[in-house]
Amino acid sequence: MKIAIVTDSTADIPVEIVKRNNIHVVPNRVIIDGKDYADGIDITRQEFYERLPLMESPPTTATASSGTYQNLFAKLFDQGTQHIISIHVSKYFSGVFNAASTGAQSFKHRMHVIDSEQVTLGLGYQVIAAAEAAMRGSSLEAVLERINNVRRRVRVIAMLDTLEYLHKSGRVSWARARIGNLLRVKPFIDVIGGHAKRIGDVRTRRRGIKRLLHLLNDLGDLEQLAVLHTNAEADANHFLQEYQGKLDTEAMVIYVTTAIGTHVGPNGLGFVAVQK
Repeated sequence: MKIAIVTDSTADIPVEIVKRNNIHVVPNRVIIDGKDYADGIDITRQEFYERLPLMESPPTTATASSGTYQNLFAKLFDQGTQHIISIHVSKYFSGVFNAASTGAQSFKHRMHVIDSEQVTLGLGYQVIAAAEAAMRGSSLEAVLERINNVRRRVRVIAMLDTLEYLHKSGRVSWARARIGNLLRVKPFIDVIGGHAKRIGDVRTRRRGIKRLLHLLNDLGDLEQLAVLHTNAEADANHFLQEYQGKLDTEAMVIYVTTAIGTHVGPNGLGFVAVQK
């Protein structure tokens, strides 16, 4: 059975893994000063984060259209695909899931559109697991179970450098309120059940990184690990060096994609962990 795996660019999967596992990634859109950029294609991540604090008006994001998804699904079926599993960022963060679901309506029982309830590699690790299983020739049911298995074990925790960008984006309900001096704190975010939960704040970056490392080490030995950053690569590499647990696979350092960085801002640091 030929199964194709589709996702969106918020999955943050490195290009070499996308190619190796034949994953189909649909880019989201980032609008900067009225100009439309394909996420991860038309502007480098480093350029985006360096420009972000200097932008007169905040950038915005948009999903690819349902027609874009429909055209991709049709092309894959024309190429002999029997089933498509399309896995996407949490529906509470973006309209991607709805766009993909609408694009899938013409293909009925051959389509399986899934809300990952996650973002960045919290989504990405589910996609990779599905693609690897599909390439091994696993059944549709086995691939779907593999996705569920990873979802149950994945944790995404991040420290933002400021609440400013999350507040401006309006994507998270608790960040929409007038927050005054709270813009000066560094909030911790845990993605649970598709929602961004605030799990405390710190006043200094040094203290925040120490707490983030403590949260990671408390998870024990891991199957997979990615350290996330938004233009804070030195901190990310040092953070990874300080990790004390055992890891089944090589850890990744991920420069978070622009479609996510628009909402979290520069100098964020976090991790995605798949527990054993």
